[in-house]
Amino acid sequence: MSRAALLEPLAGPVREILSGRRDGRSRVAAAIEVPPGQPGWFTPQDAIWTVHGSVATFVGGIRALLLQALHPLALAGVQQHSHYRDDPFGRLQRTGAFIAATTFGGEDLAKRTVTGVGRVHQHVQGTAPDGRPYSAADPRLLLWVHVTLVDSMLTAYQSYGRDGAIDADQYVANMAVIGRAMGVAKPPTTVAELTRCLAGFDAELAYDEGTDRMRRFILHPPLPIGLRPGYAVLAAGAIDLLQPRHQALLGATEHRAPAMLIRGASTAILLRLLRTALVESPAKAAGGRRLGYETPPGPGQR
Repeated sequence: MSRAALLEPLAGPVREILSGRRDGRSRVAAAIEVPPGQPGWFTPQDAIWTVHGSVATFVGGIRALLLQALHPLALAGVQQHSHYRDDPFGRLQRTGAFIAATTFGGEDLAKRTVTGVGRVHQHVQGTAPDGRPYSAADPRLLLWVHVTLVDSMLTAYQSYGRDGAIDADQYVANMAVIGRAMGVAKPPTTVAELTRCLAGFDAELAYDEGTDRMRRFILHPPLPIGLRPGYAVLAAGAIDLLQPRHQALLGATEHRAPAMLIRGASTAILLRLLRTALVESPAKAAGGRRLGYETPPGPGQR
């Protein structure tokens, strides 16, 4: 029996949480596979294909959610217009579907996906607890959500990705394609621009009771009992990848080198285990089949 088969009791529940199906063959994965031969926004040689096909996205996703919760207006939109407490995995699956469709899907699917999210954003508006109005279509909030996702996915891959070397600037530029399609006016296209852009939000960030509730939910979601220890490891790894100023806002104070080394090693081991268990990203594999690759080549390969 293969190692992947032995690890199926782990892989099945993880796939079900991520896609709604134990085999990972969600509707978006099926949509990515068609129409045969249609090019998408990206190719298997692009950095985004490698990063988003990696299990390091598990850590990157948690990090991005924690970061996004630090912006009061972005947080208000989630709290007032999302059913994340009643349907936490549904929100996760929709976010994953968006990333998968725009990264691995054909051009038609990518455009439909962005248009659909844009329609939803039109109705996400209101007043934050501090009295300020917000809108999910606000260019400033769109930029915040964009840069936190880009920075988190890139940081996680650079720390834990094991699917080949990538050009970090190319990844940021790849993500800028999606950002512009979503209405982000001037998304960063290099790592240096990304770093400056993220720092430019520092004065807008805050931590209050609402942030604390979101932080606790992100770190302790209602997972099946068997998956909770592993998730705790990934969440700790995500916190350690945050910038010190963001860690301080979140009240994360345990940064002694020995403890961080242990948490980092534990995260790396768990991700290797997940990589073995899950074998490959169903969305990435579907994109490869649409383009005629049995096994899609990695960066620099043909």
